[in-house]
Order: sequence, then structure tokens, then C-alpha cells
Amino acid sequence: MSASIKGVWSTAALRAHLLAARLAGPVATSREESLRRYRLFAARDPRVLLGLEPEYDWSFMELLRLMGSKCGVSVDPAHTSGQDVIDPELTIAALHAFADRLRTAARARLPVLLGTGHPHRLLGFYAALASALSAAGCRVLTPAQGRCIDITTRFGVRTYRLAYVRGVAMVREPGARPTASEPGAHSHSPLPVRVALGCAAESGGPLPGLVVGDHGWVCGAGQLGFEAMGLGDADDPALFVGEAEGRVSVAVPLDDAVRSGYYRPITRYVLNRACLSQ
Repeated sequence: MSASIKGVWSTAALRAHLLAARLAGPVATSREESLRRYRLFAARDPRVLLGLEPEYDWSFMELLRLMGSKCGVSVDPAHTSGQDVIDPELTIAALHAFADRLRTAARARLPVLLGTGHPHRLLGFYAALASALSAAGCRVLTPAQGRCIDITTRFGVRTYRLAYVRGVAMVREPGARPTASEPGAHSHSPLPVRVALGCAAESGGPLPGLVVGDHGWVCGAGQLGFEAMGLGDADDPALFVGEAEGRVSVAVPLDDAVRSGYYRPITRYVLNRACLSQ
């Protein structure tokens, strides 16, 4: 598997890796799930808005066309089953924009906040960015560490604790002991980033010039007026609507739930393009 290679610096090698690891091309996300979430978004279901408050009343067909242009999914509403598809060329173009923005932030030494709702998959990716940005002189922020947050889940309201691992924010159940395979909990909620940003503002500490992450971390921050960018799967329309409406700087289409090791070549590629390789 190409995830084991030592360096992925060329676009051709990156494209090959995206397809081999199923980060793009035919992905694990089902077509049924993508269409279901597009319909929920069109109905403004908060579970899929991820903290975004769309300015425009997106219909299902408008969302389908947007996701076709941003991710490469089929725009045929009659295509209702099977695996969804992400166009690797769109992923690469977005990764270039993502890396260019990282380079600009590093040169300006902006304070940054990184957070993920997929810590078991994406912690290594964001932690490498945090380390590189810190080495470049950016302050990696950790506001509201340890703060308890009540989040509505399919099992009811549960209390989580905001934690930072290697500079990356996530939520954990109180008392949970992190392990290599489960460093934190999976969450789509925008509440953690709202709490973190609110705490930073209240304390008079620095506010981020850039927020990097996924799910609610990106959409929640963008909705509050902070520059935000991150990763989104084919069934995450909120990030791409946020980008279309100007509240998300860069939304990178790729499968966000493959093995953690498969993101390492992407990490190297992004840091190399951003001139942040250590």
C-alpha cells in the first residue's frame, strides 16, 4: 500500500495514493447515506448543518449539483445506491489551496486552533500540522481545556470534556483514558469550537487567525466569522455549502474515515507544498 512510502511529493504519486487508499475515487461512503444527508441539510436538520446557518435555502437538487462540482459525486438523482465517488483531481486542487493557506498563516505567524471530530482517524494529520505551524512561529491555541460540554447524541444528551492532544482539540467522555486507537470521541457537534472560542474571548487571550479541522470545528468557527478550513466527506454538505457561501476558506473532499496511516502521505505532501516540512 502506498501509505507506507517514505515521501509523496509529486501530484501523480499523490493521486495514485488517493485512489489506492480509497481516500478518493470510489469511497466507503454509501450513495444512500450521502443522499439522505443532502435531504436532511435541505430541511435544515441541525445534525447535518454542523453549526452552519445557510444564507440560502438550498434545495436537494441544488445541493446535489454543488456536491457534484465540489466533490465529484454523481449529479443524477436516479443514482441512489452503491458507493459514492470523490474526484481525486478536486481533492488535489483543494489540498493545494489548503497548503497555500497554511503557508500564508505560517508566514504571518497567525495564532491557530486545530480540532477534530475524527480523532481516531485524523489526529496524526492535524497534530503534524500543529507541530509544523508551531515550529514556524505560530501559537497553537488550547482554550477551554478540560471544560465540560453537554452534546446531544443519538443516545440523548451526554457530557464530554474538551481535551487537547499534541495541540489538537477533541472531546472525551469524562474519566475516559485515551489509548492509541481511541484518543477521543467521534463528534459532529459545533459546540466544542463555540466553547473554545468563547473561552478565548472571555479570557482576553489571543483569538485564532485560522481554524483547521473538520465537521463542527470548521462550520462552527466559520459561522462565527473566523477563517476556517478543513476536510469533508461526500456526505458532509455543510463544509461545501460554507465554502460556496464564503464562510469556509477551503473544503477538501476526501474520505475522512480510512486508516489513520493512509493520511501520512497527504500530510507530507501538504507540509512540503506549504514549505513547512521539518
